[in-house]
Amino acid sequence: MKDLIQRIFKKSGMGEEELELNQMRRQVTALFSLLSNLYGADKLVLKAGKLEALNMMRSTDLAERVVALQRIVFEDPTIDEIPTEAEIPGILEEVEEGLADIIARRTVEDKIERQITEKMQERHNEYIQEIKKQIVRETEGADNPQTLKKYAELEKLEHRGLTRSAMELLRPGKLDEIIGQERAIKALMAKVASPFPQHVILYGPPGIGKTTAARLVLEAAKKMSRTPFDEDAKFVEVDGATLRWDPREVTNPLLGSVHDPIYQGAKKNLADGGVPEPKPGLVTEAHGGVLFIDEIGEMDPMLQNKLLKVLEDKRIYFESSYYDPTDESVPQYIKKLFEEGAPADFLLIGATTRDPSEINPAFRSRSAEVFFEPLTPGDIKEIVNNAAGKLKVQLEPGVDEIISTYTIEGRKAINILADAYSMALYESESAGFAEESPEDEVILRKELIYEVAQISRLSPYVTIKGSQSREVGKIFGLGVAGYLGSVIEIEAIAFTASEKGKGRLRFNDTAGSMAKDSVFNAASVVRKLTGKDIGDYDIHVNIVGGGKIDGPSAGTAILLAIISALENKPIRQDIAITGEISIQGKVKAVGGVFEKIYGARQAGISQVFVPKDNENDVPKDCGNIEITIVDRVEDIIDLIMPPVKEKAKLG
Repeated sequence: MKDLIQRIFKKSGMGEEELELNQMRRQVTALFSLLSNLYGADKLVLKAGKLEALNMMRSTDLAERVVALQRIVFEDPTIDEIPTEAEIPGILEEVEEGLADIIARRTVEDKIERQITEKMQERHNEYIQEIKKQIVRETEGADNPQTLKKYAELEKLEHRGLTRSAMELLRPGKLDEIIGQERAIKALMAKVASPFPQHVILYGPPGIGKTTAARLVLEAAKKMSRTPFDEDAKFVEVDGATLRWDPREVTNPLLGSVHDPIYQGAKKNLADGGVPEPKPGLVTEAHGGVLFIDEIGEMDPMLQNKLLKVLEDKRIYFESSYYDPTDESVPQYIKKLFEEGAPADFLLIGATTRDPSEINPAFRSRSAEVFFEPLTPGDIKEIVNNAAGKLKVQLEPGVDEIISTYTIEGRKAINILADAYSMALYESESAGFAEESPEDEVILRKELIYEVAQISRLSPYVTIKGSQSREVGKIFGLGVAGYLGSVIEIEAIAFTASEKGKGRLRFNDTAGSMAKDSVFNAASVVRKLTGKDIGDYDIHVNIVGGGKIDGPSAGTAILLAIISALENKPIRQDIAITGEISIQGKVKAVGGVFEKIYGARQAGISQVFVPKDNENDVPKDCGNIEITIVDRVEDIIDLIMPPVKEKAKLG
């Protein structure tokens, strides 16, 4: 290398020091060229100006130009030490390394920039394609050949269907078609068809027309001038047993809920903006009309409490942590729902088969109460005959009476009739008569009713019937379960004890503890009425069928059965007795008198004895049943069996 330099020296005529100096100048110039190519001439000048290196960069002094290189490459304007010629080579090496780092970074950055540009171009192209597709959808609509085909299939299904069910055809269409509920309908109409309608709770056994009556009463009220219901008032019906309260408030079909934009899938345009969407419930749908809740006693207690709040406020309010009242992207209707709530001014009509004591007291205090009456056999017969007229069938004599023995529900009676009708049509079709005489009236025979009853495993509802005969030690008491009264068959038998004073009194355990107390009370009264010590007899009292008696109302009947057995005096079998017996021989008041009288009518009882304290509970219209009010047990004895020995009345 030294030889090469020496030869160059000789040719150029320059000394070694001058040659090295020229070489450093060319090196500096080359470095400035690289910087110019890297930053661009204009940007290099601007950068040098900011770093106070512009004058040094243009200087003819090599050392100043080296300082300019340092300031530009290392971006440090504080470098001001002028190097000697001996220091310049080392400094240039550092500058070259710094410049190499800059070039390496710039190469990587350029590569990343190119990738970013490519990705942005891809996204831009995808965005353009999406806009084109959206424009096409808006132009052509949301349908395509596949969706149009499915729509056509649905339309085809709409034009194909079965005829109406029997219940739809036979359901009462007018209030006067609801049988056996004249008083209840009048009371319900008075409470609904008023300028100030009341919330109502309907009580009664199933299948007697509570729901139908509520629906038809609203239709009748809409035609009256003094009611607040207009012709668009809705009848919204829901089953309380299916309503459940969700503590997370995610869903609530009765009161409404809020669909948040993340988890519950609000509408796309709302979800994209993070806007929650309130969904009003049935209380808002029923606004201005009737909300009918069947089996209201089965509702969740918490949901009942929330419904009570709605009844007070007549509005339903919504809350959501996602709602921002300052967000301008929130639609006006959503702002209104969150800030003002949704209207919920409706008339509540609840129906239940439960006892009033089982219904929420808060509901009862805010509502009028209407009791629907159990249907009598005569009511069932009328319902069956009306349904036969709608079906255009002829009933063989006695068919309506047979159906009335199997049920006390109007709905069930219609179902039995409809089943027999279908069976008659099947028999006609099987015999080949359908095409020969299509317009011939179908005749429903007794045999068809019995066959339906056997297939459905039906049994006669009333198995105990009153008669004109007399029997010793047998009498009918009256009981009630829910809204249905029934006749209780009580029998007693007495034998002289094998050892005087050591007789036993037996009573079936299944009848309940209160019934046992009634037996013991009766035993205390027997001696004072008859003069006989029951300790001298083995007496067995039996409730036929083993039915449980929850109250003391069978006490008087049990006493009379024991007296009849001891005195061998027959008792009329067309009478029934209700009343608690005191040890003084008084007939005390009991509950469920209305239902018990109904049960006696079902069993064909002709006379019912009712305690004097229950006189006001006796309905005005008891049909062909004679109601006898009694205060003491002796009053009954004189009427139902020959007089016993004269004894001083107790008390």
